[in-house]
Amino acid sequence: MITLDDILAARPRIAPYVRRTPLERSRTLSTELGTHVYLKCELFQRTGSFKPRGAFNQLLSLAPDERAGGVVGVSGGNYAQALADAGRTLGAPTTICMPDTAPRASVEATRAYGATVELSPTFPEVFARAEALRAAGARLLHPFDDAHQMAGVGTIGLEIHEAVPQVTDAVISIGGGGLITGIAVALEALVPGIRVWGVETEGAHAMGAALAAGRVVPFTPTSLARTLSAPYVAEDALTVMQRHAERHVVVSDREAFEAARFLLERTKLNTELAASCTLAAARRMRHRFGPDDHVVLVICGGNVSLDDWMTYARTFAAAATPRS
Repeated sequence: MITLDDILAARPRIAPYVRRTPLERSRTLSTELGTHVYLKCELFQRTGSFKPRGAFNQLLSLAPDERAGGVVGVSGGNYAQALADAGRTLGAPTTICMPDTAPRASVEATRAYGATVELSPTFPEVFARAEALRAAGARLLHPFDDAHQMAGVGTIGLEIHEAVPQVTDAVISIGGGGLITGIAVALEALVPGIRVWGVETEGAHAMGAALAAGRVVPFTPTSLARTLSAPYVAEDALTVMQRHAERHVVVSDREAFEAARFLLERTKLNTELAASCTLAAARRMRHRFGPDDHVVLVICGGNVSLDDWMTYARTFAAAATPRS
């Protein structure tokens, strides 16, 4: 498990390369939920998500000759773009292994950031190709189950505490668990009694499956929240959520979609379902917030395309149409 010291060490290391993202109080949501609500806008980070914090920390923790030998990652989403950008910036040749089913926008963006993209028909073949590259000398980096990744991401927790030192609640989405682990470790050390809420969507509830089993278990995602869909969660993430198990929330894709539409229309934030699910969870759990609480929703990414919105519209319009 990482510590606050790991996060504090990561901060100056990555500071020249990542942005301190905005944290704004939302008057509209504060009124709706009857508490003080803030949005930590990681969608304004480089490449459109929180992932560069960890990717830069991973690469900067390697020796220069290790970076020069090249790195490889497996991702069809935000980590692919983050690692590609970090690799280009730091002079590390980067290869991303993806399935053929990866979204076109993600493939194109990853290539545009300078990485070589290798596509394979199935996930076993994707991982086999990544392993072959590792065996040939490249450094294989994990998208979430990695101490340097988690420590880099934990700098979000430092920024939350500095902007809202009176924070009482942090609402954080869970994919593989790197995000919630890093932020929780920081805030638990800085804010005794902090309430950490972990949020998933139905069909991307790998943490829910792990909590039910009492251990990390394999999971097959089916949710539309594709950037939330991990095949398992990190052991450290499970340890964190076992401390906060009563604040684990699973929302539907529809709830996440309605929250994303609200954020787009009312706050002008174009968010992934993996990000908007935090608002969906806060709405569902509003009865557990008091008027003097200070609730931070981590808006983890904004890599949502027009194709995604069209898929959401078709899916939820069809679901709302009565059957004859």
